[in-house]
Amino acid sequence: MKTQRPITSDGEHVVLKFRPRTSAEPPGKREEPTRSPRPLPVANDLSRYEKPREEPDDFRQRMLANIAAFAFTVALTAIGIWLAMSIADLRKTQDCVLMGRRDCAKISVMPRG
Repeated sequence: MKTQRPITSDGEHVVLKFRPRTSAEPPGKREEPTRSPRPLPVANDLSRYEKPREEPDDFRQRMLANIAAFAFTVALTAIGIWLAMSIADLRKTQDCVLMGRRDCAKISVMPRG
């Protein structure tokens, strides 16, 4: 089996030395961490991907779009629940009829006054 060796030519990778917390040394006698010979490069920020906008962001329009999306999601969920309950009720009625029973359908009678 071939052993993998760390990349030593790249200056970005730095190995940090971690000491266990339960060391025998008192807290005042700590070793100074080893410093790299050159300063580390600063991480790139996302400013190079930003595009200048002709007009400012329209907060009101964005909030209305979010409210409309939320209402659509709630309506879609309600329709899905109603459909699932209707299908379950139809399946229960169909199972009752296929068993040969005669009192499967619920009949609601309005009282005569």
